[in-house]
Order: sequence, then structure tokens, then C-alpha cells
Amino acid sequence: MKHLKKSILDWGKEAIIMPDDECDFRYYDEDTYKRYRDRHVKYALQEIADAQGDVDGFIAQYTEDNQTVPKIASEIAERLLNAGRINEAWIAINKADSSNPYIWSEWEHTRIKVLEAKGDIEEVQKFRWSCFERSLSVEHLKAYLKLLPDFDDLEAEEKAFQYAYGYEHPLQALSFLLDWGKLDYAAKFVIERHEELDGDHWEFLPPAAQALEEKSPLAATVIYRTMIDYNLEHNKNTRYKHAGKHLMNCYSLATMIEDYQGLPSHEDYVQGLQKKYPRRDSFWRHVQ
Repeated sequence: MKHLKKSILDWGKEAIIMPDDECDFRYYDEDTYKRYRDRHVKYALQEIADAQGDVDGFIAQYTEDNQTVPKIASEIAERLLNAGRINEAWIAINKADSSNPYIWSEWEHTRIKVLEAKGDIEEVQKFRWSCFERSLSVEHLKAYLKLLPDFDDLEAEEKAFQYAYGYEHPLQALSFLLDWGKLDYAAKFVIERHEELDGDHWEFLPPAAQALEEKSPLAATVIYRTMIDYNLEHNKNTRYKHAGKHLMNCYSLATMIEDYQGLPSHEDYVQGLQKKYPRRDSFWRHVQ
């Protein structure tokens, strides 16, 4: 292993001589080739460090700026934790820029592991709740509730549903409520925040509507209408067959709806479509 490591280090120090034969590097300039070589030297040295259990050797391949990247901070903290260096792992995981809205879930899980190793369960719970608030993670919420005393967990669960109800990303909130099986909240959410739903999410919305059909025919109808409106407004003719089926679903659900809560009845909605999109023949032919 020492010989391999020396060979890699020597390669990284060699003067750069651009090849002139027919090979993959013939289009590179010296700076590009050097970056290519440095990157592969770093990866190779990290693999060797891992094989030798050399945590410091692994960390040495990253600059201080690199270590603020959540994924890298997580990788470093994980290795320090496995080596029993808990305090150093805590420092490493907190070097990450946690203000990044796309922070890695891996970083969240590693930070929780470090907090658990420190024995700071109160901070673990606070952090789990903050993770839930950021992404409406079912996994984090379940773990959070599991450690609460009886009855406290019910209160916290209700607080979570209320938080999700006002969450800034509607489809993510709806997905959470459905995943948790809170159909009453999901139905209310759909009806009251229907104008915020994006009908372009054809992979998510149909099963969401189906999940709500029995609990709330009106909420299911709202979702179907959201997709129909989007497809017609944007002339998504490849989806007109599906949009026609959605409208027929609305027709079936209309027989179970007594109160449209201020929304157009099925008849009024169809008349509105006919008036607004009379020439969408490829859509109307799918409506029977």
C-alpha cells in the first residue's frame, strides 16, 4: 500500500507533458489536464486512507472550503465518529453551510448520529424537529414522536399537521399529509389551497386524487380539475386522453358531492370548459 501511495504522489508531482498521440487527452490544455490529474490523485489517496483506516489522511485531501460542503462534512464526520473521535466529528459536521436549501439528508442523519454519540438527546430532538420543518420528512417526524412521552406525542403530531397545512410548497405538503394517512387534513388542504396546486405534476396528482375520492369527493374533483385546466391551458395534447378520463372521474364523483363549498358545480365547470376551449377537439373526443 505504501508503494502504491508513493506512486500516486509521484504522479501528482510530475511535470505536465501534453501527449501528442491519439488519446483522450489530446484536446486538453495543461490546466485542464492538471485538474483531471489532481482530482484522480485525491480520489486515489482517499481510497488508500480509507483502506488503512487513516482518517486524517482522508481529511487532508479536502481544503477548509471543501469541508463546508454538507456532503463532504458528513463524510468526514462519519469517519471521525467511527474512529471514536466524537468531539472532532461534532466540529466537522458543523463546518457545513446548513443554510443551503438543498442540504443533503445524509448530513442531517450524520449530525443526528454525532449528537446521539454525545448523549445530547434534547438537541437530537430539537434538530429532528427542525429537519421536519425544513422538508416535512416523515422519517424525522416519526423518530421525533417516538421519543416523546404518551400524550405529548399526540400533541406534537397535531402541531406537525398544522405546520404542514401552512407549508410553503403545496405539493410537498399534500404528499406528507397523504403519506401520513391524514386524509381529512389533506382534503381540507386541497380545497382551501387549490389555486396553489400545479397541475403539471401528472405523476403525483392522479394517485393523490384517487386516495381522496372516498374521503372527500370534492377534494379529489379539485385535483382532477387542476390537471384538466393545466393541460388545456397549455395545450398539452399528448395528455388529452388522460384529461378526458379525469373529467369523466369528475362526473362520477359529482353524484357524491352535496356542497361544492363555493366552487363551480360539475355542470358549471364543464360549461366553462366548453366556452373557453371549444376547439380542443382532441380533448373533447375523449369525453363521453
